[in-house]
Amino acid sequence: MKIYLPNETKEQRKQRKALLKQGFSSNLVVESIAAKNYVVCLKWGTKYGSEYVNKLYNMVNRNLTIDYEFVCYTENSNGIDKNIRIEPLPISSNIVGWWYKPFFFNPNLSLKGTLLFLDLDLIIFRNIDNLFTYKPNSFCIIRDFNRYSSKNYQKFNSSVFRLTTGTNNHVYTDFIKDATNISRRFHGDQDWIKHCITTNFEFWPDEWIQSYKWEMRNRPQMARDGSGKKNFITIGEPNVLTQTSIAVFHGDPNPDACNDPWVKQNWR
Repeated sequence: MKIYLPNETKEQRKQRKALLKQGFSSNLVVESIAAKNYVVCLKWGTKYGSEYVNKLYNMVNRNLTIDYEFVCYTENSNGIDKNIRIEPLPISSNIVGWWYKPFFFNPNLSLKGTLLFLDLDLIIFRNIDNLFTYKPNSFCIIRDFNRYSSKNYQKFNSSVFRLTTGTNNHVYTDFIKDATNISRRFHGDQDWIKHCITTNFEFWPDEWIQSYKWEMRNRPQMARDGSGKKNFITIGEPNVLTQTSIAVFHGDPNPDACNDPWVKQNWR
């Protein structure tokens, strides 16, 4: 017997059936399908200005067609587009930068639903609806870009990840108990997340999210400028796969410093 819920889309119906087949209870499935979708980012300190938040917001607006709310967690909202929801970061003397990312696993997070986290230093240039519809209710994350030189590399890259709020709470609760020592023992937040989540996760398909420097520009020669930061020696054109929708700028250069015409055209 087919069951139809009021205002349920075809995609939601497929998602509901898949979850029921996996053994989830009917009430939990309905709550999950009805939950809100959020795109969230993190701005802490002065490394990235408000223009990075605003451009990320614009790129998401152009390339996401499902219903969602854009939220920025920050301690300084100056210059951020008034249409962006601002949520405060917990002030802590022993948490800086990317070490705020475990906060999104907080069971008491103000948001409830499906949360897609995006780093500020990336470019979205095609539709990203699939980042919400892929493997519903699974924790999804990038297979780290060292895959470029090591085909079976299995570590995490946390530039883009998706979770259902209230799951994998130990990533936050265990971290907050010993934040100082954990941030010293682990190179970064993504290594800590990998330490905590060893099963029941999914990697995004590699083609969907690519390293701009390594995979799209094939690791071109770089040199340091007067400020000591690295940049490409020559201007180039990236190799853009048909399945790719996000280019990640890990390390140098950041999008605002890259002179490639493709970057200038799409980072806006």
